[in-house]
Amino acid sequence: MTYKMVVLDLDDTLLRDDHTISPRTKKALMDAQEAGVKVVLASGRPTFAMTHIAKELELEKYGSFILSFNGANITNCATNEQIFSSTLSPETVHELYHISKQEEVWIHTYIGDDIVTPANNEYTNIEAEITGMPIIEQEDFVGAIQEPVVKVLMVGAPEKLVILEKKLQQQLEGKLTVVTSKPYFLEFTEFGVDKGTSLHHLIMKLGIKQEEVIAMGDSYNDLAMIKFAGLGVAMGNAPDDIKEIADYVADTNMEDGVAKVVESFILSKIEQTK
Repeated sequence: MTYKMVVLDLDDTLLRDDHTISPRTKKALMDAQEAGVKVVLASGRPTFAMTHIAKELELEKYGSFILSFNGANITNCATNEQIFSSTLSPETVHELYHISKQEEVWIHTYIGDDIVTPANNEYTNIEAEITGMPIIEQEDFVGAIQEPVVKVLMVGAPEKLVILEKKLQQQLEGKLTVVTSKPYFLEFTEFGVDKGTSLHHLIMKLGIKQEEVIAMGDSYNDLAMIKFAGLGVAMGNAPDDIKEIADYVADTNMEDGVAKVVESFILSKIEQTK
């Protein structure tokens, strides 16, 4: 199979634990792009927190794309145009806020390039560290959210969220997509919107076939695109149940897992045809 697109989760997949791209991985991805392969970034992160990585990989030069907010936005790196956008209504956000109060977990969302929360907490601080976005505390959270937002997170102790995820997936079935990204992040997007459906939208626009796509990830918000791709890859640091669903298990994010997949499934075949 000739693969024409590589879709990469960021944290714990493309990025090492210090949030950098290894030299070997960067070289493999730049070589793939030079050969005409699209490299697409797909993350739960807001767009703002992905653009510096897109710039490092020169995605604008190669006309590639960012799938941010778990696929709720697709951005053309060459033009900065949003080619797909999904949002949650203020009323939906207010409902989620009331649920978070009942369940005694924290909540936050995004307005512009700010993280907005009714009360700061250790988990929202982690989000701020990952994204580089400032935190704005709005005690009147309902009053502050009067326009649609892209995504909402409930955050808290992993042992609490693992139970809450199952509960809310049932309670909100048919209304919202509910998925964990990290064990302490429970994420909400419009129903039917995830990395898999967003990727499908993108390849239809580009004329790339499903079987021509490699998608790599490590967490539960990556499952949809791992299942969708022609070659769905779980990182070596992914949970076992994600590895079982994947077509291939790579080395970990600290062992150049992404680079090795690109070298084996794309670059080596390009060399063979020369």
